[in-house]
Amino acid sequence: MQERFETDWGGKKLTIETGKLAAQADGSCIVRYGDTMVLATVVMSRNPREGIDFLPLAVEYEERLYAAGKIKSSRFIKREGRPSDEAILTGRLIDRSLRPLFDDRIRNELQVITTVLSVDGENDSDIMALIGASCAVTISDIPWKGPIAGLRVGRVGGEWVLNPTYAAREKSDLDLVLSFVGDKLIMAEAGASEVNEKDMYEAVLFGQKHARKVITLIEEVRAKVGKTKRAVVEAPTSPDELKDREESELVIKETESLLAKKMDLIFADTHATKAARREMIGQLKALVDEHLKNLNYSKEKRKIGVTYVYGAVEAAISRMILEEEKRVDGRGIRDIRALSAEVGLVPRTHGSSLFSRGETQVLSAVTLGAPSLEQTLDGMELSGKKHYFHHYNFPPYSVGETGRMFGPGRREIGHGALAERAIQPMMPLREAFPYTIRVVSEVLSSNGSSSMGSTCAATLALMDAGVPIKKPVAGIAMGLASGEGGAWKVITDLQDLEDADGGMDFKIAGTRDGITAVQMDTKTAGLSMEIVQATLEQAREARLQILDVMTAAIAEPRKELSQYAPRIISLRINPEKIRDVIGPGGKMINEIIDKTGATIDIEDDGLVMITSVSAEAGERAAEWVRSLTREVKVGEIFEGKVVRILDFGAFVEILPKQDGMVHISELDTQRVARVSDVVNIGDMVKVKVIAIDDLGRINLSRRALLPGGDAPRPPREDGGDDRGSRPRRPFGGGHRDR
Repeated sequence: MQERFETDWGGKKLTIETGKLAAQADGSCIVRYGDTMVLATVVMSRNPREGIDFLPLAVEYEERLYAAGKIKSSRFIKREGRPSDEAILTGRLIDRSLRPLFDDRIRNELQVITTVLSVDGENDSDIMALIGASCAVTISDIPWKGPIAGLRVGRVGGEWVLNPTYAAREKSDLDLVLSFVGDKLIMAEAGASEVNEKDMYEAVLFGQKHARKVITLIEEVRAKVGKTKRAVVEAPTSPDELKDREESELVIKETESLLAKKMDLIFADTHATKAARREMIGQLKALVDEHLKNLNYSKEKRKIGVTYVYGAVEAAISRMILEEEKRVDGRGIRDIRALSAEVGLVPRTHGSSLFSRGETQVLSAVTLGAPSLEQTLDGMELSGKKHYFHHYNFPPYSVGETGRMFGPGRREIGHGALAERAIQPMMPLREAFPYTIRVVSEVLSSNGSSSMGSTCAATLALMDAGVPIKKPVAGIAMGLASGEGGAWKVITDLQDLEDADGGMDFKIAGTRDGITAVQMDTKTAGLSMEIVQATLEQAREARLQILDVMTAAIAEPRKELSQYAPRIISLRINPEKIRDVIGPGGKMINEIIDKTGATIDIEDDGLVMITSVSAEAGERAAEWVRSLTREVKVGEIFEGKVVRILDFGAFVEILPKQDGMVHISELDTQRVARVSDVVNIGDMVKVKVIAIDDLGRINLSRRALLPGGDAPRPPREDGGDDRGSRPRRPFGGGHRDR
């Protein structure tokens, strides 16, 4: 049966409809805000997957071009292809919001699909997809601890704005997406223009207030159409199954008892590296296996104990942080691992750097290109050009493993986008630095927030390349240890075994003056506002330490570009002269490109950007363009080639494709009988511009530059005039080959 629910939210109607579409899904709904509409569905398989020890959740965000009234611009492929980066990032955002609230014992395949049906160009569909996914799972029979509310916060003119439109987001200094479960924060994603920690915290509080209305609406939907939830673990149906469970519980108790006696091994001073900690885990697993073997447990039961070791060690580490503020590698909870930064490693790149934080090591390289190499955006909602982009690679050797090499996965795209978002507010305006800029970060070794390592490395590489970024940007990942009774400690510079249940991965990037990017996900049921506030402040302290190390390696962008980087000459011409540079069928611009080797980009407003590795070739091309578009003025002197001769005068090319006429009376100080007595086609002559008529025709004089040529000409004895009359067409000066 169809049901409709709605509430006023931020001055607009938020509507949820159920029972109308996708009835065979375990849960489905349509969410509408303005004219933006998203269908959300969820399905969980009836039988669990065998042989896995994780929650098999997949979240997809499906863009449909028809939603925006578009047809794909590709000439040959009109169907939507692989998801755009924006779709992948939205899918990850929804996944990170939903995942913590599923029972981690679920082994059934779970799939959430959100499909955008309509976009109105004002209200972003990502928030509607997030709300729709929350509602679909809430009203389904799938066990889940939701609902959650998703929303966007901006700030325009110093005022907080709920779900700002695209136009408002252009004026906002903050783009913050939040997910709440109850009053607790469960996911955050932000790009900002140096927003300080206090204001960022206030933005979260503003979002918390407005999230309550969405949660109330979804609870209303659940009360009316929600299904009874399935059981995650079925009760034993036979004495053998009950016995098996009891034995497994005894194995875990024996394992815990043994590990409690080995705390000195877990927190030994020699565990400063990931490899050492991996070896420690291996030793503990061997001890557990031997201990259980001596107690005559079967191989299958011993495997349960061995598998339990890793989680038990993580829990022990969290307890030690809470009780003694001691970490497994000996650091305090505010300490950062050893930092190092250097630039200029790779000789032929336009800029390069190596940034290390503990065992996380990232090499970044910058490539500068012509403006025409910018990326074209032609998606469902995004259109336009992008001249700065960051790509992130995470090869398997970075974690000491082997693996198949495919293209970038969702994680790589997400981490690259986060680093890009962090640095974007500090990039120079295109008018001041018109290059297309590509940064590639190669993660060579990873143990804790390689995305924040990439942010630091990319900043260093950009400065090494001479890109005039406004300020350096650094990032840090913050963790959390939490326990029973609400105890918690925020830890700086999260690594491997510290990313445990009850923890978080709260990445914060920015300059000395404020935050530029945030990304948070958690393995808890949500963070209190107290934890959020403490994390923001503690992260600032760490960020400043990292910036000190980075600026010691390179304090500011280099004044000169690499000798291997192309040079760009920018100049402005009269937009009406663009056709003169391009020429008929592109003939002129192609001639300039062929003869100089430069790349030429022309904007509609008359901005011309000439790119060339050779400074000389670039200047030749620029001078060519200047001459084609130069506005000739009376009194200017040129040396040009005679290109045509007629009875009444000669035509001289004073600029490329731009002629003027020297009347026969202006050829010499003496009377001239025939034009060919003074000049012939191909001769180079020096001439002066003496007049430009209303039609733009240029009159030249050779006589004016000769000795005595500026004296008035004596009248002819017969009273005639040597100047004659100038034909009106087609012989006038001006541009040729238009």
